[in-house]
Amino acid sequence: MIRRLFYMALGAFGAVWVMRKLQSLHPNHLARRAVNNATGALEQVRDFTGDALEGAARRETELRSRFGLDTVENTYHYNVKDGR
Repeated sequence: MIRRLFYMALGAFGAVWVMRKLQSLHPNHLARRAVNNATGALEQVRDFTGDALEGAARRETELRSRFGLDTVENTYHYNVKDGR
């Protein structure tokens, strides 16, 4: 009796496992997974780009202050004739 229950439970587990594997191979599921992965990758690229731009702006401000140049916001020189 115990042996039958064990094999029934093992069979039920195997059936559920196979059903889940087959569902994961369904085209809708694969497409959804691909979109989620692409979205995650895009968010990582956006985060990296934002961090890189922030670091570049900080470094530019540091270099401008070191060399005595104008701030990043005020780069127009009024005493220079450039056709404006």
